[in-house]
Amino acid sequence: MKRAFDLVLTVGSIPVWVPVLLVVAMFVRLKLGTPVFFRQVRPGRAGRLFEMVKFRTMTDARDAEGVLLPDAQRLPAFGKFLRATSLDELPELWNVLKGEMSLVGPRPLLTEYLPLYSSEQRRRHEVAPGITGWAQVNGRNAISWDQKFAYDVWYVDHRSIWLDIKIIGKTLAKVVRRDGISAEGSATMEKFRG
Repeated sequence: MKRAFDLVLTVGSIPVWVPVLLVVAMFVRLKLGTPVFFRQVRPGRAGRLFEMVKFRTMTDARDAEGVLLPDAQRLPAFGKFLRATSLDELPELWNVLKGEMSLVGPRPLLTEYLPLYSSEQRRRHEVAPGITGWAQVNGRNAISWDQKFAYDVWYVDHRSIWLDIKIIGKTLAKVVRRDGISAEGSATMEKFRG
């Protein structure tokens, strides 16, 4: 049922999101150069790896030794705008169409975090990862890792189509308000240390 829900919403909204995707891709190319897309392997349901696709938001600026600069120095105003409006997440609809992601579920995190999870935190992988989720509408990147994982596991235990509809509605409201985009004092979310 959840897969059908994802497909109906994603395919049914193609006339809306595909033109937006094309316009954003053009601006990413003009403002940030190539590649337009940021691709990264992430763990999905049951920890199976897949390649998540997003719009690029950061430059590849490096110091004199060739080391990437900190995120805050590589995130230009246009990249901040893409993140604040969540337009950088739009290409993930391709992952939804392929069945690697869902519209709603725990956000797919870095593969390096997999061995750091407690058995309870690992439960987030009992469902497909989502473009948005319960943690995102309850604080996004402005909450602690413990809170984020607690929300993810709560979602796993209470998931339903009605909850997904509620989360999608709350997500749209969060995007309009640009709420919880980053952790306090950080351009992005601090790394999970276990």
